[in-house]
Amino acid sequence: MIVLLGAACTGAPTSAAPHPPRNVFLIVMENHSPDEVLDSPFTASLAARYGVAANYHAITHPSVPNYLALTSGQTWGVRDDGYYKLPTTDIGHQLSGAGVSWRAYMEGLEPAACLDSPAPYEVRHNPFAYYGGQCPSNVVPLTNLDSDLASGASRFSWITPDTCHDTHDCSVSAGDQWLRQEVGAIMHSRAWSSNGVLFITWDEDDYSADDNRVLTLVIAPGMKHKVSQQSYTHYSLLATIEDLMGVSRLARAAQAQPMRDLLP
Repeated sequence: MIVLLGAACTGAPTSAAPHPPRNVFLIVMENHSPDEVLDSPFTASLAARYGVAANYHAITHPSVPNYLALTSGQTWGVRDDGYYKLPTTDIGHQLSGAGVSWRAYMEGLEPAACLDSPAPYEVRHNPFAYYGGQCPSNVVPLTNLDSDLASGASRFSWITPDTCHDTHDCSVSAGDQWLRQEVGAIMHSRAWSSNGVLFITWDEDDYSADDNRVLTLVIAPGMKHKVSQQSYTHYSLLATIEDLMGVSRLARAAQAQPMRDLLP
């Protein structure tokens, strides 16, 4: 059953503060608790140096409704990992309508095959394929990222690893090694070093606890180590990104607490 929230939930609250223009990167990993991923050396090094949202929770289980929450501020009543054609009420179409540049990088995506590229690509980890029933042209293979970083990245860059590198099908150490490579490339780019910010989050935990708590990191040049105990969710992260992009907040992001205490 697909449920749309009313129009009253689509605007930004008057308390939303303006932010200077920034380049924002978001990497979404899969299905592990904070303790599990912090046992990996590179992820642990990021958590020790930058910002940590220590009381951050996914919305639900399984993956798809969490990806929808991160990109549209609601789950649309989806409770499984099936594919659904949804209205074009998401951050991608929102940014396009506002003239803000963005790209979503999908590892393993074959051009013009966003619904049926072979594994280890998974369409259920590509939320932009759901809105309107197809991928907009902004959704590209991850192999495009290096050249985009070299020439100047979009204002918003979403990054989805394949199902091995996101740790869904492979070990946490495999994901940690992938992060070392990709995060290193982002941090060496001008787009990040010139007032950029990188968020890394996990879509959901491994069902080992009742609170669905996941690690979320905030990585920005020059920032000092911070740990926030504020209660945050995927709606908070969407609200934060929308504030940084200068667009209104979608659905439940409108009432969410943005992660301002972790932004330098």
